[in-house]
Amino acid sequence: MLFCFALKMQRGYGDFFPESLTSSLTEDQSKQLCDLLGNVKLTLLYKASVYGYKPLFFHKRCDSQGPTLLVAYNRTGYIFGGYTSVDYTRNEQYITDEEAFLFSFQGKFPVYIKVNSGHYARYDNAGMPNFGQQLYFCKNKQPVVYIQGGKSFSFNAERFYGNDSRLTECEVYKVEQNLQTKEKPWRNIRWTSIRRAELMQMMRDYKPLVTSVSRVRILMIGPVGAGKSSFFNSINSIFTGHVTNKAVSGSAGTSLTTQFRTYPVKDGREGKPLPFVLCDTMGLEEQTGAGLDIEDIRSILQGHVPDRYKFNPMVPFQPDEQRVYRPASLKEKIHCVVYVIDGSKISLMSDKLEEKLAVIHREISSLDIPQMVLMTKVDEACPYVEKDLYKIYLSSYIKSKVQEVSSRLGVPVSCVLPVKNYSQELELELNCDILLLAALQQMLRLADDYLDDVDDF
Repeated sequence: MLFCFALKMQRGYGDFFPESLTSSLTEDQSKQLCDLLGNVKLTLLYKASVYGYKPLFFHKRCDSQGPTLLVAYNRTGYIFGGYTSVDYTRNEQYITDEEAFLFSFQGKFPVYIKVNSGHYARYDNAGMPNFGQQLYFCKNKQPVVYIQGGKSFSFNAERFYGNDSRLTECEVYKVEQNLQTKEKPWRNIRWTSIRRAELMQMMRDYKPLVTSVSRVRILMIGPVGAGKSSFFNSINSIFTGHVTNKAVSGSAGTSLTTQFRTYPVKDGREGKPLPFVLCDTMGLEEQTGAGLDIEDIRSILQGHVPDRYKFNPMVPFQPDEQRVYRPASLKEKIHCVVYVIDGSKISLMSDKLEEKLAVIHREISSLDIPQMVLMTKVDEACPYVEKDLYKIYLSSYIKSKVQEVSSRLGVPVSCVLPVKNYSQELELELNCDILLLAALQQMLRLADDYLDDVDDF
């Protein structure tokens, strides 16, 4: 289904233009882009196949229109472009715009690439639009996209537009807040300091259902860089009262976690250990012989792997004879498994990694251990949420990502919880704390479900 955006007939520079323009976006694509931006509506201002690839007509239609979204289409079917919140004005200036981003549809959903910190988003001149003087659209009045060296945006041309520089269409939309549509949260949550205090007290008061288990053990599994160690750091920060970085975390291409670690969390620096342990593992990788091995996961689930065991991707864990003949006690086993998935990259997950996760999911399911998903980096996945974390459950885009994660990993939607870990912040933030604590609360509830259904021995 195509959209028609009404325009008055205009005459300019000797040309007559039609009363209406027809968008090349489908209804679903238009909705996905609106969801990415929040509660907005799109009005088509410029269409290259109608107005031509001429800077004069582009600026006549698009200057001083406020926030705009450029959408380009190429011969191989890629749909991509960029958003800027700053007017086009032809003022020959570099534009700083922290809200600017590029996007590219990867399958059904658009992937969002924000402008790099400290870099200009655009150079505003009398030519056709560019982003960061790095990505040029319709340069030299030609239906092409052109890349020039620059560091404003980090993207791969092959993945972004298939390295096909010939355009079949280029459109620019005015982006406006949709005041007629009242936003309704798709999950209810209380964003108050009282609620944060309640959740923290629940963690302090929690007691596992089985008396022999003093602290439930929660295993974190996920791809390299998804945020497993950062989740522990974030929970530890909340109970410490300031941002901490006890577990090694970062964004390296290979796993920074090389050991199996069991992290207790104290109620304050000098406080007692809380009734849960977060177990961190080496990151998953798609290549065979790299990252965490399925045999290692089996050993961890069964309670055989000791704290600080160093993983060897080429040789799975070998328990000693004593452990082979003595089954681990219930308190040594894993009581809940949490997949940690980068919400900004779920659409880019490779088939090999998805297959590896499916094998792990089947193995864990065979042991009746409850599983849930922690969808991290929601601020990097959606600019609407990046501006205000409070709006996470108002974002239809985040909702669609939660549904995608649920479908690809085979867990119920109710067991996919979006969160933002502490990464570059220096101080704690209320909304971030509430999301993290709500996720931890769900983990403890699932652990109780497991303990309620097993024999204590």
